Amino acid sequence: VFVYDKRGTGKSQGQYSQDFSLLADDAAAAVREARRLAGKRAGRVGFHGGSQGGYVAPLAATRAPVDFVSVGFGLAISPLEEDRQEIVLEMKLKHHTQAEIDKALEVAAAAATILTSGFTKGFDEFDAVRNKYRGESWYKDLHGNFTVDFLPLTAAELRERKKEFLVGTPMSYDAMPVLRRLKTPQLWQLGALDLAAPSAETARRLKSLKGITVAMFPNAEHGIYEFETGPYGARVDLRNSDGYFALIRDFARDGRLHGSYGASVISGPAK
Repeated sequence: VFVYDKRGTGKSQGQYSQDFSLLADDAAAAVREARRLAGKRAGRVGFHGGSQGGYVAPLAATRAPVDFVSVGFGLAISPLEEDRQEIVLEMKLKHHTQAEIDKALEVAAAAATILTSGFTKGFDEFDAVRNKYRGESWYKDLHGNFTVDFLPLTAAELRERKKEFLVGTPMSYDAMPVLRRLKTPQLWQLGALDLAAPSAETARRLKSLKGITVAMFPNAEHGIYEFETGPYGARVDLRNSDGYFALIRDFARDGRLHGSYGASVISGPAK
């Protein structure tokens, strides 16, 4: 396995970025270096991307030919939609009504306006909508991906910290054109209870495409971790689901799956 630190992190140089195209170029360069180092030892070579790597690995495979792409707990929806779906899923799991969810999405939309404008507009609207709802019982359960980070900050604090949020993430990125044209075999591992990267819509989209195998782990959250819920409602990760690593190993080794992999439900072309 060839593993490297993302640019601007760990021992890697460069400026930290969440620009998927830039990161895909880095991954393509990494696979070329991995092949060089491996030399004649290299057999099947592919990408494995976790979480945000679900955007990067398929894109990288269009720039550096590989034998397979493996994605763990990634998304086929935009980062902007990820925030919305996180909010909807968590509030449904906590038994909030559709009317309450709709109010939460008003707050999320106002936060999104600030982010997608590059922190140039939307502050007054965001203040107004969160002040309107902050006293309601559901408000404490409003999280999402970036909305939850915006909630406690004043407009001045948001402006001061904008560099923390503006790191090149293409918030409206559409993964589907890349996934449609990529001919490389893909294996996606998803958790049915993932709050950080809600999997239902991603699974639906992936199953509509050819050449993609989807393994859904019914009791897993982000990272394909199974968990228990603590006394205050927080999840405590216990272990990876049975079959998770064996699934990746078998697909990487020969592109085939052999029997069952824990409780996962597998759909798609891998045989």
